[in-house]
Amino acid sequence: MAFNVPAKSFVAISDLHPNTAHPNIVGVIIGKTDVKGFPDRKNIGSERYTFSFTIKDCPDHFINVSSWGREDYIRALSESFRIGDCVVIENPLVVTKDTEKEERYSPSTPSFYRLLVSENHSTVRRCSDIEADAMLLSLLHLPIKDPQDYYSLGDIVANGQSLDGKVINILAAVRSIGEPKYFTTADRRKGQRCEVKLFDETVSSFLLICWDNEAIQLVQTWIPRETVLFLADVRISFDSFRNSMIATVISKTIITTNPDTKEANLLFSYVREFVEFGGLDEQEEQTGDQVNLDSIVDVYTVQQVKLRAQENLDRSDPIFGITFAFITALNLDSSISKLIRNRCAWCKFAINEESNTCVNVACSGSGKPVDVITTFDLLVGLTDHTGTLQSCNLSGNVAEKTLGCTVDDFVCLAESQKTSLKWRFLLERCKIYLKILPSPNSRTGLRVNVLSCTLADPEEVSQSLPVLGMWSSQWFGICMLS
Repeated sequence: MAFNVPAKSFVAISDLHPNTAHPNIVGVIIGKTDVKGFPDRKNIGSERYTFSFTIKDCPDHFINVSSWGREDYIRALSESFRIGDCVVIENPLVVTKDTEKEERYSPSTPSFYRLLVSENHSTVRRCSDIEADAMLLSLLHLPIKDPQDYYSLGDIVANGQSLDGKVINILAAVRSIGEPKYFTTADRRKGQRCEVKLFDETVSSFLLICWDNEAIQLVQTWIPRETVLFLADVRISFDSFRNSMIATVISKTIITTNPDTKEANLLFSYVREFVEFGGLDEQEEQTGDQVNLDSIVDVYTVQQVKLRAQENLDRSDPIFGITFAFITALNLDSSISKLIRNRCAWCKFAINEESNTCVNVACSGSGKPVDVITTFDLLVGLTDHTGTLQSCNLSGNVAEKTLGCTVDDFVCLAESQKTSLKWRFLLERCKIYLKILPSPNSRTGLRVNVLSCTLADPEEVSQSLPVLGMWSSQWFGICMLS
């Protein structure tokens, strides 16, 4: 094996043996745990610290490494490298592993051994970018399990609670990444949690939870709607609060980012086509639950929204914001066909009414009769003293929450009741959460989705828009009459 590191005799992981004298190993880190402390049995009242990692030097061979010692030493060693780094391990102790005990909490490896790194006898150093070998880095894209040995998200949902507590492999794409949340436990230990939503051809949203700081740092390198993952040995469980199955990254888990496999490449092609066709945006418009409203804090006037959108034309990422505006268009008393639309139950795209087939070419049900859901599909106008946003999308669950009724309830309303419902909002100032995307094909050049709409609290309006203290509904009434 040839590596672009200083001339030194490296031992391949496959050649390691307890009798190997002063071995030096080079490889890439494919997994790593957080530092943990345990009571020291030999020194009552003190703690010993440990962490472990997994190193790989060729497609078929990798081995677990652990280190025990003083807190300062263990934390410094752990912080010196991350998942994805190439490292050289000098003079570790090679010991025979207890397979049953070892692989209960650590990644399953093909080696009969494991490595111990000690403060007095061993060193671990990170290779520089120049030293890191391209072949080693390419190993990051090779799963540690058979690339065909995985569950689709649809398989997990279909099996339901029969998989509760099982450890399995998953191939899926990243849909969205939540903000890490930090907390302190009852025994004063600090913890963290990060939620990632996955999707594939079979399921539009599936929750993955990370508790380890090392895993959360890896998550921050992923790109939503672009990254594909092979998750080896994640735990599946039933979440009674969400009433759904979820996956959790555990100490056994090894995550391969953007795997170089046929199966992953097929999923990536699907993801790219689905995203380019607007599939995820359609789903988010209908569900309204993909964005944490608490994370949206910027307040804009209508004019500022338009200016921000103009500045963002060359970027695909959306703008999120809050506006306090009057609803100036809300035609709830139009014909039902203009207010309600039949959509594919899976991808949320509109269907061809004549053939009852999904029009989304990236949908697994494309061209075939599909299950249909009926949703609101409203266009609203939003106006303040700086201008108007026309044809903003108010649809799906967001529309139902705003109006306070389901599609079925709305269809049963008398015309007078629909008119009354309309005037609850029309010409009223509302607090509106928006998602704005550039849209070259639209007349305004913008695609504006309403994420939440409620009648505004006058006190909050005055605090959020202090410069508008003299602007009121009286001004608006004069404007409407002119």
